[in-house]
Amino acid sequence: MAGSEFCVVCGRTDRPLEEGVCPDCSAERTRLVWVEGHPSVEVCGSCGARKVGQHWDRRGASPTLLTTDDLTPLLSLHPDVGVRRVRWSETEGDAAQRVYLGEVDLRFRGTERTVTVELPVRLRSVTCPECSRRTGHFYTAVIQARGTSERLRGSSALLRERLEKAFEGVVLPDAKKEWREAFSWREPLPEGWDYYLLNTLRPAPSLAWRRRVSEPSSPSPRRSGAAATAATSTGSRSA
Repeated sequence: MAGSEFCVVCGRTDRPLEEGVCPDCSAERTRLVWVEGHPSVEVCGSCGARKVGQHWDRRGASPTLLTTDDLTPLLSLHPDVGVRRVRWSETEGDAAQRVYLGEVDLRFRGTERTVTVELPVRLRSVTCPECSRRTGHFYTAVIQARGTSERLRGSSALLRERLEKAFEGVVLPDAKKEWREAFSWREPLPEGWDYYLLNTLRPAPSLAWRRRVSEPSSPSPRRSGAAATAATSTGSRSA
């Protein structure tokens, strides 16, 4: 058609142009997806948490398996690229480094295409702060589960069994998720249990548990003669 604009590369006249080039030819001449530098992923060898920026992400973590959530953020993209989906397959690797092949379904200036990119990743095994604290028996708070002598008499083993059912079966499931995850380990004592917690700065939720255990509307703890006290402190215990 006379006077029609056309792509200076392929001559097409039925596509919108940018700087005289159609989207298909522009995509062929433009770097759309690439890998910058020498990417690495820091993984805690104990719990599988990933270090993302200055924090540790524990969602669905595996110490040995890298997923799309680990790999896709390592890609660099052209500003006009929108990623639809990335399919990753491992082509080679060992304990320290892996190589992945990614098939990237993307949209660029109105056109859909698939681009293949190779991604070498260094896998760095470290110990996250939480696992380091657990290993060293570091704690920031203690929950003390005790039996009231006037309600419960008998052996220490029976006392601990009833306290365990009352505290872990009734109280703990109702606690907030972040406080359940803060529990590190427990120690048996003749008078009950000591529960040690990480990453806690105040005992307020623990005091709420104390009221929850002792209140009359909680039949199971009262039958067990259970009571819980909260003590906030910071320290470490030898294994």
